[in-house]
Amino acid sequence: MVRNLRIWFEGAKFHVTSRGIRRSSLFLADQDYKMYLSLLEETMMKHPFILYSYCLMTNHIHLQLETIDTPLSPIMKHLNTKYAKYFNKKYDYSGHVFDKRYGAELLNSLEYEIDVSKYIHLNPVAAGIVSAPEDYPWSSYRAYVFAETIPLIDPNRLLSSFPDPPSLHYQQYMKALPTDRLIWKNNKLYLASLEEPICGRR
Repeated sequence: MVRNLRIWFEGAKFHVTSRGIRRSSLFLADQDYKMYLSLLEETMMKHPFILYSYCLMTNHIHLQLETIDTPLSPIMKHLNTKYAKYFNKKYDYSGHVFDKRYGAELLNSLEYEIDVSKYIHLNPVAAGIVSAPEDYPWSSYRAYVFAETIPLIDPNRLLSSFPDPPSLHYQQYMKALPTDRLIWKNNKLYLASLEEPICGRR
């Protein structure tokens, strides 16, 4: 079977997903999550990219990133191969750890990037694991709303679209209804359901 070519260019932004083979768990202990984040950092050093948000779920992973001068494929190959070797060795498994190829959705607008970050950070809530995204330890959400330092993450690009205090406005957007959408009006970014602007266009 011929694989579809991946679209890539310098500065391309993606929502990347990787799933466990046959929906099996990718993380069986806290140490596994920590190892994945460590390998993510190692991959970032080898193939530099900008990471805006992430969420590590039990059997799948979400990454929101911007490539610099390395295509996405070598980045994900290095990361997934390293983690698969770690996982198989630790648990005395063999064979594939990840299901097929990773998914990669090209993000082509700032509004969509913000929307994707919301989707990623709400994943644990949607799955019924926690009642609030700040209670989930394996995502980048707390860097956005509590200014916690997560060396892997650069939340400033998305937060800079919100007025002061940006963390509060981001949190308000997170609590907006799923049917709410961000719209541009008079160079301001609005929640469609609200009359007042929540963001200033940059």
